[in-house]
Amino acid sequence: MDKDTSIGFYRDEMMLVEEKDALKERLKEVFGYSQFRGNQEVIIRNLLDGKNTFVIMPTGAGKSLCYQLPAMMREGLAVVISPLIALMKNQVDQMNAYGVNARFLNSTLSKGEITRLKKDAMNGNVKLLYVAPESLNKEETIDFLKKVNVSFVAIDEAHCISEWGHDFRPEYRRIKTMIQNLGDMPVIALTATATPKVQIDIQKNLQMEDADVFLSSFNRKNLYYEVRPKKETKKQLIRFLKDNKGKSGIIYCLSRKKVEEIAKLISVNGFKAAPYHAGLDPDVRMKNQDDFLNEEVDIIVATIAFGMGIDKPDVRFVVHYDVPKSLEGYYQETGRGGRDGLEGHCLMFYSHNDLNKLEKFNKDKPVQERENARILLQEMEYYAESPVCRRRQLLHYFGEEFMEDNCGMCDNCVHPRERFEGAEYVKLVLQAVKQTNERFGLNHLVNVIRGVEDEYVKSYGHFDLAVYGKGAEEDADFWKSVIRQVLIYQLLEKDIDNIGALKISERGEKFLVKPHAIELAKDHDFSTEIDEEEESADRPPVSAKAYDAKLFEMLKSLRKKIAKEKDLPPYVIFQDPSLEEMATTYPTTKEELAQVNGVGMGKVNKFGKEFLEVIQKFVDDNDIETASDIVIKSSVNKSKTKIAIIQAIDRKTDLEEIAEASRLSFEDLLTEIENICYSGTKLNLNYYIDQVLDPHKQDDIHDYFMNADTDDIDAALSDNAISDYNEEEIRLMRIKFMSEYAN
Repeated sequence: MDKDTSIGFYRDEMMLVEEKDALKERLKEVFGYSQFRGNQEVIIRNLLDGKNTFVIMPTGAGKSLCYQLPAMMREGLAVVISPLIALMKNQVDQMNAYGVNARFLNSTLSKGEITRLKKDAMNGNVKLLYVAPESLNKEETIDFLKKVNVSFVAIDEAHCISEWGHDFRPEYRRIKTMIQNLGDMPVIALTATATPKVQIDIQKNLQMEDADVFLSSFNRKNLYYEVRPKKETKKQLIRFLKDNKGKSGIIYCLSRKKVEEIAKLISVNGFKAAPYHAGLDPDVRMKNQDDFLNEEVDIIVATIAFGMGIDKPDVRFVVHYDVPKSLEGYYQETGRGGRDGLEGHCLMFYSHNDLNKLEKFNKDKPVQERENARILLQEMEYYAESPVCRRRQLLHYFGEEFMEDNCGMCDNCVHPRERFEGAEYVKLVLQAVKQTNERFGLNHLVNVIRGVEDEYVKSYGHFDLAVYGKGAEEDADFWKSVIRQVLIYQLLEKDIDNIGALKISERGEKFLVKPHAIELAKDHDFSTEIDEEEESADRPPVSAKAYDAKLFEMLKSLRKKIAKEKDLPPYVIFQDPSLEEMATTYPTTKEELAQVNGVGMGKVNKFGKEFLEVIQKFVDDNDIETASDIVIKSSVNKSKTKIAIIQAIDRKTDLEEIAEASRLSFEDLLTEIENICYSGTKLNLNYYIDQVLDPHKQDDIHDYFMNADTDDIDAALSDNAISDYNEEEIRLMRIKFMSEYAN
C-alpha cells in the first residue's frame, strides 16, 4: 500500500469511527441508551448511506428507532407512513417527550392545524412527519411535500402492502407511486410479521428487489405460549387474572360487543380495566389508551384496533379471548407482551366455533381474498391443535428454523402430548407428494393417501398411484397432523410461487433415500369442547339442591336469630334464594357477598358481618374452595332504563310520568322498581305513596308485612287483614317496606 492510499484508508477509517461515535452519542443523548440492539446500528447506517432498506424485526425489538434516529441525523423532513391514528399519536407523543419535533397529518386535524403544520414543516422546524396512506394519496399532500426537503420515507407496518398478509390494505399498494412523486430518495420498509411469501410481495410492490434486507430472529425467548379449550372461558379468565393480579395485560376480543362485555366482567371482579375499540368516542378511546400507558388501569380489553406501535414495555400477559384471524396477527399481538425482556404469558382460548364465525365474515369478500383468508385461518387451526412446540411452529411459519427439541416455554413442551414412532407415516406422506409431482396441497394429499376418490383425484387420475389408499386405516385428521409435523420438521416445504402446494425439501429427499426413526405426537382434540356461549343455551337448570344443605340450615338459623333481635320478619334480612346462593358460592368478603342476588352492599353493611363469619368458619372447618377461587361475578345489569328510573325517583317524579318516559306500562314499571329494590338499592317512594294511600292504609299494609312469614303478593292478597287493598297498593308498600328495613 503506497503512502497516499494508506492516508486515504486511515482517513476513511477515522471518519467511520467519528460517525459511529456521533450515532452512539445521539442515541444516548436523545433516547438514553448506551448500546444499539440487534441489527439496529447496521440498519441505521444503511439508511444514512442512502440505500433502500427492508427491515423484518419482531415486535419489541426496536423497529421505530431504525427510522427515528436517522431522521435526526439527516437534513430535512423524514416522512413515516403509518396505518393507525393511535400508533401515530403514541409515537409523536414519545418523540416530543424526547425533545424531537414530530407531528402527524391525518383526518383528526382541523384545517387550521393542517395549515400551521405545513408552515412549520416548510420552515424546517419538523423532523418527523407521520402520515396515513389515505392522507398521502391526496393531491394537496403531495404538493405540500414537494415543497419540503424530504430526507427519506419510512413505511411502517409494511405487511399491509401484501395481499398475502394478515392485514392487507389496498391503499398501501399505491404507496410506491406516491413516493415517486416526491423525487428520488431512500426508502425504508419495516414490519414485524412477514412470511417468506409476504416478504417477496412487499419488495416487488415497492420495487425494492435490490434493497438490503435485515431479517432479525422471530424468537421471543421470554414469551410463554399457551392454548386452552374455550370452555367455561369466563371462569378460566378470572382465575388467570387472579393469578396475575396487579400485572399489566391486554385481552383481545373479535367484536366490540365482546370487548364491552369482558371489560365489565373483569371490572366487577375487582380488576382495573378499560375497553378499547373503534366504536368508542375518540376522546374516550384515547383516554383509555393513555390510562393504560400511564398505569391508571392494569388491563385493556380490545379489538385488534389496539396496540400497533404501543410502546409499553411491561405488558405481562396477552390473552386472546377469541381466536385471531391469522398467525401473523397472533404473533404481532402476543409480541406486545414482555417487551422489556421479562415475563410475558400469551394465552389463547380456542374453539372451532370461532373459526366458523370467522369463515362467515369472509363470505362477502372477492374470491381470491376469501381464499387467502381461508388459508390464514387454516394455519391458525393447525397452530392451535398441533402438539409440536409452539415456538418451533411460529418460527417455521416465518421461515426460521428452531433447532431445540424442547423450548421449555410453551404448553406443548411443558406438558407434552402422547408420542409415537412415525417413520412409516412420514415416508408415505413424502411418497404421496413426490408421486403427485409436488403440485398439491394438504387436503388433496390426505385424500390420495386415504383412497378418497373425489373429483380432483378422478380428474388427475391419482387413483392409479402406488401410494393411493395406503393410509386408509387412519382418519383424515390423523394424516393432516402428520403432514403438518413433516412440514415443521422441514422434510416438506411450502411452494412460494404456488400458494398452498407442498414440495419435498432437500432434507426430505435424504429421508426417502435413508429413512430414520422420527417421533410424532398426537394433536390436541378440541372436537368435544363446547363453546360456553353455545353451552349456555342448552345447559340444564341447576338442581335446586345444588347448594350446601348443612351451611344453608346454619344460615337460616342465623337469619332467624338476627330477625328476632331486630324484631323483623326473617325474609327482610335475606330471602331463601339469597341464602341458597351463599351456600353454593361461599362468599367470604363483603364484596363477594354483595354480588349475591338480592343482597347488595347496603344489606351487607346492615346484616352481613355475622353471615360472613359463619361462612368463613364453615369454609375453614371443611377445607372448601371459596367463591374467590371458583365463582366469577357478573356485572349488574344497570341498563339506561334502570338508571333513568332511579334518577327520576330521586327527583320525586310521579310514577305515571316515569312509566310514560320509559315507555313502560305502570305494572312493568313496578316490576322494574321491585328488581332495583331487591338488588339492594334503597328507594324513597314516600312522595308518591303519600299521594295515593292515606296513612291508616299504609299502617295496615306495613303491619301485615312486619308480621308475615313471606313477602309473597298472592299470600298478601288472600289475607283478610288487607283483602280490601288492590295489588298495586300492596306492591308499592312492599317496596317501601323492603327499602326501609332490608336495604
